[in-house]
Amino acid sequence: MAKAKHRTLVRWIKRILGIAFVAAVAGMVVMAWMPKPIPVETAQATLGALVVEVVEEGRTRVKDRYVVSAPLAGTVARIELDPGDDVQEGDVLARIQPVLSPLMDASTKAGAEARVAAAKASTTQAKAQIDRAKVAKTYAGQELSRTRALVDKGAASTAELERLQLELDSRTAELASARSAARVASHDLMMAKAALRRVDGTDEGNDQLVVSAPISGRVLAVHRPSEGVAQPGAPLVDIGDPKALEVVVDVLTQDAVNIERGASARIDRWGGEPLQAKVRLVEPSAFTRMSSLGVQEQRVNAVLEIEAPYEQWRQLGEGYRVEAGITIWSAEMALKIPASALFRHEGGWGVFVVTDGVAERVTVEVGRRNGLEAQILSGVSDGDRVIIHPSDRVEDGSDVVWR
Repeated sequence: MAKAKHRTLVRWIKRILGIAFVAAVAGMVVMAWMPKPIPVETAQATLGALVVEVVEEGRTRVKDRYVVSAPLAGTVARIELDPGDDVQEGDVLARIQPVLSPLMDASTKAGAEARVAAAKASTTQAKAQIDRAKVAKTYAGQELSRTRALVDKGAASTAELERLQLELDSRTAELASARSAARVASHDLMMAKAALRRVDGTDEGNDQLVVSAPISGRVLAVHRPSEGVAQPGAPLVDIGDPKALEVVVDVLTQDAVNIERGASARIDRWGGEPLQAKVRLVEPSAFTRMSSLGVQEQRVNAVLEIEAPYEQWRQLGEGYRVEAGITIWSAEMALKIPASALFRHEGGWGVFVVTDGVAERVTVEVGRRNGLEAQILSGVSDGDRVIIHPSDRVEDGSDVVWR
């Protein structure tokens, strides 16, 4: 009797274990066939600063570059200056031994007289530019003073005050440039008169004509390092002030319309730390340039003024390649998400928002974008978690697991 009970108990145990094994296998099969949560990468929508920039390559150039040329035909002695040498106003740049045979030629004399007349006209124009720059600077200073008083009373904005300060700084720079141009024009007139005296034989000095520096600065280029014959107007030496560098950036015209005068900019990849700059001018005339893909593009030059101290960028020279980022829009508190979370949906933009492990497709209104981040005007709230780089497997209502 006891043996029979024992055999019955063993049979029941085997049956229970068999049923449990079958249930386990069935559960494993069911679990294998059940849809698994899709692994995704997510990021949170946050409030923070957002800056939209136009990033393009540019080059440096000296603001006021002066080309000293030969005032008459003759043999130019070897120029003993090298690029990088400092010169003072009035220093000897070159010496010209005039050609004797054509000195009394009528056409040569007429050409010398024409250059004198042109130099006189340039001098008159330079003086007029100085007067105009003085008036503009005075007016800008008066406007700044009036606006500063209104700001103190709370009747004007600080943005307007900053704009007028920029205007005054620009007018001051224009006046300094006009005065420098006037000195160069006077120097050109002096050299033209000296050449005319050589031609008509009224100069009783030595046989050499001395070409002097019109301004103080640094030699940027020497066009004729060796002795040789030069014709009137042939360039000899370029002079400029390396401390007065500006950056020229050619941008697409559709980007240029959003660049405002005085906008902040950043200069990168020049060999040092990023430099702060501002937009001084967007040139009014565009040009056509072929892109690297062989597509014709309409571009325009934006001129940047470096605001960082000279000691920080003293190694920069003229014609150096840089990369500039020009700010066209910025906000201190913008709701933003990674731009990679956006996808086209029903003619607009959409994102997948993860809520309790489920992906929900949401239509959003997008504002400004800078390539990495996008401003969201509606559809997403601060703190919402969105899927970045959503794959084709992710659909509305999909179970997801994020990391």
